[in-house]
Amino acid sequence: MSPFHILIADDEEHIRKLIQMYLNKDIAVIDIAEDGETALNKALSKDFDIILLDWMMPGISGLEVCQLLKSMKSTPVIMLSANGNESDRLKGFEAGVDDYVTKPFSPRELLCRVYSILKRTQQVTTTMKRLQADKIILSPLTIDHHAHRVTIDNQELTLTPKEYDLLRFLAIHCGKTFSRKELIREVWGFEAGSDFRTVDSHVKRLRDKFEAVSPAFSNTIKTIWGIGYQFDPTR
Repeated sequence: MSPFHILIADDEEHIRKLIQMYLNKDIAVIDIAEDGETALNKALSKDFDIILLDWMMPGISGLEVCQLLKSMKSTPVIMLSANGNESDRLKGFEAGVDDYVTKPFSPRELLCRVYSILKRTQQVTTTMKRLQADKIILSPLTIDHHAHRVTIDNQELTLTPKEYDLLRFLAIHCGKTFSRKELIREVWGFEAGSDFRTVDSHVKRLRDKFEAVSPAFSNTIKTIWGIGYQFDPTR
């Protein structure tokens, strides 16, 4: 698993060191900010998995940093604050914080909150990747894997199972060139020695079906001479 990238933004050095001491160095890469302006610049210029943000910092307050950040990015934020009253907590959540921890805090409880958010966001990311794989949109082409449906300009194509498999494989790897041998292995599941002409015949049928509904789309499966085929709808 790749380490998480965490920003600790707090003007109190002992707080930063305390959090760093408890974070597992094997799964977390730590970045530091000592004031609001630095925190905002780092938060906007880098992709952090989570930000631990002190409310009261020199320059821009943590609350302002959160408001500005959340208007542009969805990075999870845990607000650290000595203000534990309901009014301040509500202000924090209205600014977009994902959790609110009052100082002084238990380092172990804070880390439990950190890892809970990281786990939740990781699950969301995994779900989004699965959904993206289920539906491929390369305008005007749409491949809906859940419905096993292919459309070009909203016109449905009737494909054989293997034509569908070939098109989806090429679309997933859009812009990458594959040899006939690779396509036989990846799409048909056969090894070398198979008749590579079956790839050519399937590509031809796909092109013919593209031509029937959208002549401008008919040449999106490119022949890369001496190598194989590439799906490229941008040309």
